[in-house]
This record gives sequence, C-alpha cells and structure tokens, in this order.
Amino acid sequence: MAAISTDTAEHYPWGEASDGWHLLRDPNLSVLEEHMPPGAAELRHRHSRARHFFYVLAGEVMLQLDGEQHVLGVGQGLHVPPGSTHQMHNLSEMEARFLVISAPFGRSEATPDKEAG
Repeated sequence: MAAISTDTAEHYPWGEASDGWHLLRDPNLSVLEEHMPPGAAELRHRHSRARHFFYVLAGEVMLQLDGEQHVLGVGQGLHVPPGSTHQMHNLSEMEARFLVISAPFGRSEATPDKEAG
C-alpha cells in the first residue's frame, strides 16, 4: 500500500468552486481533504446514516450544526452526528482546507435541508 496525498488521490469538484480529494474511500469509512475559496459556503444538508468529523488544516470556518454556529480555526474539529443539519462556510480571506472523516461513507446520501431557504 502506497502513501497518498492530494497529488495522487482521486479529485472531485463540489459546490460553486470547491475541491476535494478521496484520501480513503471505503464503504465503511472515508477520509476527504476539501478546499473552499474565501467566502464560499456549502448548501445546508444532513446525512441519515453517516457521522462526520471535520478538522481544520488551514483558514477559519464556521460550521453550522443544527442551527448553532461553531467557529473553527487551524487544529480544531467538530463531530457531526447522523441526522444533524450542517453547513460549512469559509470565513477567512484565504482558502480553507479541512479533513472530513465519515463513517460510513456519506457523500452519496446527503439530503438538502428543506428549511435552508
């Protein structure tokens, strides 16, 4: 098994102008590195089965979790339980980079929050 990085991992675009890389892609566990440009935000959504742990590598983000805002800086993370409505927003003037660790893999089961407006 070889070491992996964003140089060698499978890339995927998401949102308006964000990028991600599958560092580990397994049905039971995934590790993603995602990058968001300044001011970008994802759509508010939830996952019925997957739990996530977001961990900030660069920048400052606001992770809204069930209506509560959590500002996270470098070296900070937050657990998102299954069924929780959440939305990531890049608050910084630089690209935000963060890890998303999910069990089980949850990107395919994301449901937009109908109250997102």
